[in-house]
Amino acid sequence: MTPETIDRIFRSFKNKKIAVIGDVMIDKYIFGHVSRISPEYPVPVVDVTNECSRLGGAANVAVNIHSLGAETLLIGVTGDDAERRNLANLMWEHGLDPGMLVADSNRPTTCKTRILSQNHHITRVDYESRKPVDTGLEQQLLGMFMEIADSVDAVVLEDYNKGVLTPSLIASVIALCREHDRPVLVDPKLKGFFSYGGSTVFKPNLSELAASLGVPVANTDREVEEACLMLLEKLYVENLVVTRSEKGMTVYDGSFTHIPALSLDVADVSGAGDTVIGTLALGLASGLDLVTSTRIANLAANTVCQEVGAVPVRPEKLFNACLAHLQ
Repeated sequence: MTPETIDRIFRSFKNKKIAVIGDVMIDKYIFGHVSRISPEYPVPVVDVTNECSRLGGAANVAVNIHSLGAETLLIGVTGDDAERRNLANLMWEHGLDPGMLVADSNRPTTCKTRILSQNHHITRVDYESRKPVDTGLEQQLLGMFMEIADSVDAVVLEDYNKGVLTPSLIASVIALCREHDRPVLVDPKLKGFFSYGGSTVFKPNLSELAASLGVPVANTDREVEEACLMLLEKLYVENLVVTRSEKGMTVYDGSFTHIPALSLDVADVSGAGDTVIGTLALGLASGLDLVTSTRIANLAANTVCQEVGAVPVRPEKLFNACLAHLQ
């Protein structure tokens, strides 16, 4: 791939509009250091030096897509609370419009607080509801998507099992995407795993793939291929992309392609899957084949894993990675 081709791909991203539907959240990070054990209970005491909040879940997918230049529409549900306002402010800071986030007073805004010492995770505190949204909210979300379905170039369904992506909403969105000939890409979790029939690209990680099948799957090319074929007997999807941690990714688009991970220093894998699905959506929306899109997504994931916490991909860093590894 020539530098001119890579440049043309990156410029094409800026003409795309991607919808992201799913579970939005805030990722909070409390940084400090541990030098003593509490005299009250045998637990470490973290002396806090810094803290920050970042967009997580479907919101992190949206910010990754927007970071690469595309227009991004985010549809989801929050609580009616202070964290909703925090989430909205974070979105505005990143150039995203929170206007398609529906407030539900019966649930909290999902927030994951991670406490770290010397960049090592000590513990995590979650505020969330995993109850499915009610029928009224589901219809409101579907109605918003119906208004934009014919104007977007691709759709991402980002499922963290927090209740937004109900089976009926999933089926309706996929049907609309097929009606409008728009690719729909899925980042699944185990609950509802088999609700995504008819999607264009289905992207489980290796542990999700194994758990869905109820069998152990070793991280070898042969066993991953066999597991993919088993999944395709249970779930009709057009293509698979399986993320395999240090082994990279496996693509099935009628045949198998194995894409190795880069041997880069990994500081934190948080949010890497969000980066992958967002970059894949941009690639397909721009007319790239799935293998090329996955190679770029693999590089994008490697760049964000070099930083602590969920961070959006940096276009210049990804561009340089593409120049170094795709020529």
